[in-house]
Parts: sequence; structure tokens; C-alpha cells
Amino acid sequence: MIFTRRSAFLCVASLASVFIIGGAASFTPLERYYFQRQAEQNNVPLRLAAESLRAALDRYAPLPALIAERPSLTQLLSRPDDGALVAQVNEDLRQTASVVRASDVFLMDITGKTLAAASYLGPESNLDRNFSYKTYFAQALRGDLSSFQVYGTTTGEQGYFYAAPVEDGDRIVGVLAIRFNITAFESVWRGADSEFAVFDSNDFILMSSRPDWHFRAMRPLSDATRQVIAQNLQYPIDRIDLLPITTRSLSESAQYLSIEGDRRESFVMSSLKLPDRNWTIASLSPTTPATLNALRTLLIAGLTILLILVGLLAYLLRQARHLEKLSQQEKAKRALEVAVADRTAELRQALADLEQTQTELVQAGKLAGLGQMSAALSHELNQPLAAVKTYSDNARAFLRRENIKEADENLGRISKMVDRMASISAHLRNFARRPQQAIGAVQLDAVVQDALGVVDVRLNSEGGRVVYNLADSDVYVIGGHVRLQQVIVNLINNALDAMAGQNDPVVELSVSGTSLRVRDTGAGLDPEISNQIFDPFFTTKAPGKGLGLGLSISYNIVSDFGGTLTVTNHQDGGAIFCVMLLPATSEHMAAQ
Repeated sequence: MIFTRRSAFLCVASLASVFIIGGAASFTPLERYYFQRQAEQNNVPLRLAAESLRAALDRYAPLPALIAERPSLTQLLSRPDDGALVAQVNEDLRQTASVVRASDVFLMDITGKTLAAASYLGPESNLDRNFSYKTYFAQALRGDLSSFQVYGTTTGEQGYFYAAPVEDGDRIVGVLAIRFNITAFESVWRGADSEFAVFDSNDFILMSSRPDWHFRAMRPLSDATRQVIAQNLQYPIDRIDLLPITTRSLSESAQYLSIEGDRRESFVMSSLKLPDRNWTIASLSPTTPATLNALRTLLIAGLTILLILVGLLAYLLRQARHLEKLSQQEKAKRALEVAVADRTAELRQALADLEQTQTELVQAGKLAGLGQMSAALSHELNQPLAAVKTYSDNARAFLRRENIKEADENLGRISKMVDRMASISAHLRNFARRPQQAIGAVQLDAVVQDALGVVDVRLNSEGGRVVYNLADSDVYVIGGHVRLQQVIVNLINNALDAMAGQNDPVVELSVSGTSLRVRDTGAGLDPEISNQIFDPFFTTKAPGKGLGLGLSISYNIVSDFGGTLTVTNHQDGGAIFCVMLLPATSEHMAAQ
């Protein structure tokens, strides 16, 4: 059976090799089919390229006759030695060329001598050159509107010329010619998937997206044709060379074209006649996609045959082994029962291990939550404790001085701080659980004033100022008084920490509508860490200077209010923390 399977595979492989090798020598019908399809696909971009070329050429057709009607041209032809008139016409032609985007516009007398040109300021000007040998000059001198593709013998660039006679009454006294550069078409063509070429009736390539094809013949040129080219300087006679190509017909307008050179190239060429100029424009797309499609189709067909043979062989093998399987079923059944029993025991042990691991993970989660709560409480109570310490020291000093009023005020402040610590202990939530404290309408200015009272202790001891710009003291927002106050205190302290080392740190606090902004003039935030600034335990401070919880807690508090807390860098330096809160509605106000 093994011999039979190998033989079938070798047969299919040999069949595929015959098709592939045969395709290399002369393309197969399958390749021809895909070449023809590729040629049909080329027709759309080919027609677009042809219409674009025709439209551009036709756009310049009426210009020579229109320009030739200017009275200044006939005046110059009658007074060629008038220097002022020459300068005027030169400048007029230069401006005209700039407006119509022509490479050059020049005036010739009936002898072919150029009297004025738009290029008069350039190093390769046509002034004083004689073009009587040019075909377009001879045609225009006979009164015809002519056009002729030539090689720019002066500028070295490809150009398309239109010429028209300049008439004084019934007499032709000169010729006005206009030239424009056609390399723009080649630049556009180079961005396409296909190569493009334009050739004349002698199969001489005038334009191409491939610079190495310029002015090369697609078939041998006769001596008479070469003589005409040399006489009219239509093309660079020294560069005329035969392009080494072989062609095979695919359809009436498509050919298979092979070009020999440093490397062999093959194309599917679709062509379109431009009868008004006796030109042909062609689109040449590489044959690789069509060849690959043909090879892919061939391989799919070969694989399909192979799969059919393999399926047939598998069926025969299955039938041959059926009796053997029947005799082994009982043995396999017993072995399966043993394996199932062993596997069941392993699964029981795995479930036991999973339950133990799950218990350990739950305990670890509890310990982690307890650690976060402890750290959060320590961070939140640190500032009120510092204030209580300061107020108590002040009260003792006032009592020694028998200043009962000031001592009483400090004791009152201590009472408020104790109330605040009790509120924090009762309502501070951790990062995994939503708080149960109710929220409602709070006056934003009152909360800010209480927060400023808390940070006054630090400002008095360490220095610094908070500049508070209040927009509207009657603004009510959705939140909780104590927790919103803690957010503002955290943001002000964070701003002061960012300006550590400054002689007179100033924190700018402003309210606009339901938005509160806190700005410092520190070093600002590194963009690489801006997306981590609100993460728990993330801090840029030195060890021992903070736990990295203040901004995270503030972020969660503001989110619980339905607002947002964001941070950006100020264009003049420092960072801006912005708290956007929801405005309190009449229902919230009524619930107060």
C-alpha cells in the first residue's frame, strides 16, 4: 500500500512539473487566459492615461494662434532692431509662459531666427537661434496650426511644440511657437503599478515611465527614417538604439512582450491608438501576477487530484484494517477504562490543589486590601494630625499668655480637625469598593475655603502662597463636602511638593463654572508617566516623601461624584490638575 501511495504522489508531481516546465518555454493556455485577463484590467488605467495626455496636449493647441494676434508681435517683426520693443515683448512672453505654465514661448521671423522668447533671462535661451529646419516652423509658415513632438536641443528636455503663423494683414510675417515639458506625465506614470510608453508610427518611443526606454526603437529603423530624424533634430540621433524585445500576440490590442537586458523582463502590453497624432500609448504590466495565478490554479488542481487519490487510498486502508481493529477493540476498551480511572484520580487531586490555591489567593487578596486600607488611612490622617499638633501648640502658648480668645479659637480648630479625622475614618473607601457616603449639593466656594484652612498650616510653616480666583461663590456641585475638601487639599499639597526648592512657591487655584483648576510652576510631568500618575502607590517623590496614594484617592473620589480629574502641562511650565464636577440640580438643592 505504501508503494501505491508514493506512486500516486509522484504521478501528480510529474504532471505539475510538465505544466511548469512547459510554461517556461511557451506559455500554456492557462497562462494565456490569465495574460488576457490582465490585459483587460490594464484597459482602464490605459484609457485614463490616454485621455489625460490628450486633454493636456489639446489644452495648449489654441494658445499659439491667440498669442500670435498681439499687435506687439507684428510691430517687433517689422522693427527687429527696436531694443525697447524687444524688451517689452520678451517680458510679455515670459509672463504669458508663466500663466499658461509653458516651458517657453518664442517668436521667429520668416527666416526662422528667434527675435523674442519667454526664456530670455535663462542661460539656455532660444534668443537669436534659428529653427527654420524644424517641421513645425515650416508648417506654420505655410499657414497651418502645427504640432510636433521634438527633443529639446537647447534645454536637453523633452518638449511638445505648437506653432502658429503671425499675420500682418494677409501676409505671414513670422511664427509664434509654444513649448511645454511632457516629463510631468512620466512622473505621474512612475507611481502606477504598470509601465507606460508612447511611441510613434515608426514604433519609436517618445515618452515612457522608464527613463532607459527613452528614444529607443521597438523595431529596426530604416536609413530614410534615420535621415529625417537627423535632419529635423526630432530625436537625439546619437541615442537611438534598438530595444531588444520579442512579442507574441494575445489579442487584437494586447501582446506578450519580453525585453532582454541585464535581466530579462516580461510584460503584458495593452495598447491604444491616438489617431489624431498617429501615436500609440501602451500600458505594460509585469507578467508575474498572471504567472503566479496560473501556477496557483495548477497547484490547486494538482492538490485536488492528490487529495482525491489520498482519500481513495485512505478508504482502502481503512477497509483493510477494519478486521484488525475489531480484534483489538476489547483490548483497547480495557486500556481505556484503566486510563480513565487514572485520569479521574489525577483530576480529583488537581481539584483539591485548585481549591487550596483558591483559598490562599482569597487570603492574599484580603491581606492586600488590608494593606491598602492601612496605607490610605495613614496618608489621609497625616495632614489633619499635623494641623492638630500645630493648633494644640498654639493653644498652649496662648494659655500661657492668658489669651483665652485665641486659645479658644485654636481649640475650636482642633475640634474641627478631630471631626474631619473621624469623618475620614468613617467614609474613606479603598480602591476596590465603592463608598457608602451619600452625595448631594455642596457649595464649591465653602469647600475651597475649608481646604485653604487646612493647608494654611503648611503654608505658615514652610512658606508659599495660594492665589484663589473665585468665579461665582454661589456655585453648587454634586459631591460630598469632606471628601471634595480632601481632593482639593491633596492637589494643593501635590502642587507645593512639585515646587519644592523655590523661594516663593505660588499655587494658582481658580474656579470657572463647575470646573476647579490647580496649577503649579514646577517642572511639569514627563509624558512617559502621565498615564500612570493616578495609579495607586505610583509616586515621583523621593523615598519617605509620599506613598503615591493622594492622587489615586482623589481620582476615585471625583469619579464617585460623577466628575473627572485630569492633568496636563502648562505651556509656560508646571502642571495643571483640573477637577470637572456635575452641577447640582434643583432636585439636589431641594434635598438639602
